[in-house]
Amino acid sequence: MHHKTFVAAAVGLGLVTMSALTGCGSTDVKGSTDSKTVTLVSHDSWAVSKNVLKDFEKRSGYKVRVLKSGDAGQAVNKAILTKDNPQGDVFFGVDNTLLSRALDNGLFQPYEAKGLGTVGAQYQLDKAKHRVTPIDFGDICVNYDKAYFAKHHLQPPQTFADLAKPAYKNLLVTENAATSSPGLGFLLGSAAGYGDQGWPDYWKKLKANGVKVVDGWEQAYYQEFSGSSEGKKAGGDRPLVVSYASSPPAEVIYAKKRPSTAPTGVAGGTCFRQIEFAGLLTNAHNTKGGKALVDFLLSKEFQQDMPLNMFVYPVVKGATVPAEFTEYGPVAKNPETLAPGKIAANRDQWVKSWTSLVLK
Repeated sequence: MHHKTFVAAAVGLGLVTMSALTGCGSTDVKGSTDSKTVTLVSHDSWAVSKNVLKDFEKRSGYKVRVLKSGDAGQAVNKAILTKDNPQGDVFFGVDNTLLSRALDNGLFQPYEAKGLGTVGAQYQLDKAKHRVTPIDFGDICVNYDKAYFAKHHLQPPQTFADLAKPAYKNLLVTENAATSSPGLGFLLGSAAGYGDQGWPDYWKKLKANGVKVVDGWEQAYYQEFSGSSEGKKAGGDRPLVVSYASSPPAEVIYAKKRPSTAPTGVAGGTCFRQIEFAGLLTNAHNTKGGKALVDFLLSKEFQQDMPLNMFVYPVVKGATVPAEFTEYGPVAKNPETLAPGKIAANRDQWVKSWTSLVLK
């Protein structure tokens, strides 16, 4: 993800990745179930504040180690391949776009986390079996460069349909749906909006309108997008990018000189809701520690720590978010969604069709 690499800049603000605190890499935790080491497997964007992690370790008596495994798709695939002898106890970072793949492959064992009652029902996509626990959510949306549209006296697009209009020709960059989490989310958003039969025609229009496709979010946002601070330095010439509703707050928070307003905006009618989950891995070596770690991820302390570390929103009711999120990156009002079963039944074929349609 991956998509939340804004956290790399967080080190300068006293925010650190868990790997920096406790060490990266595979950890041998094949001892007894009362082992005092608990290992988290995650995508590369996992991060937590030092004091929050220390509080958990002090209260629980467990030493937390992490194994980062690439972006979300890579991490899920690696976890599936090693499920019989897992590299850790808990997996964090499988989202609703890939959830069925993980569940169908038996990646997780059931565990009903403490505090689950404080989580909104709309996030509990495996409520009957409790194989995964919802931890955070975010909205994949098109972001726009405010300065570009002001300079060209052009209204920024607001909907999927707008993006295919001649006024926005050669302005949009998106990520490959086969290799990128936000790229896949954007494809699923178009499928939700246009239906099984309508989305291919929509993408034909986008292709004819000059959409640019790159492998991943970092390339799209940091190199191609003219609205990000890094994109400006790199000479990015695309004022529209598939990113997140929480990207504008990051541009404000991490600016060398804090601006009075975010330099980027969000096209509110282009959003797809992404939910991330954690689960106790099947054959986990330290199930007791793993359960304690999943419980911790639902604690208000961790939930309120997440936004400035991973630029996501908490799922626990009553958890507060930073003022910058409310002001510059509000939650999408009507994001597109798809039922897990719908995604499971169609995802692989949609990606295959999308690849043939857009990349060839």
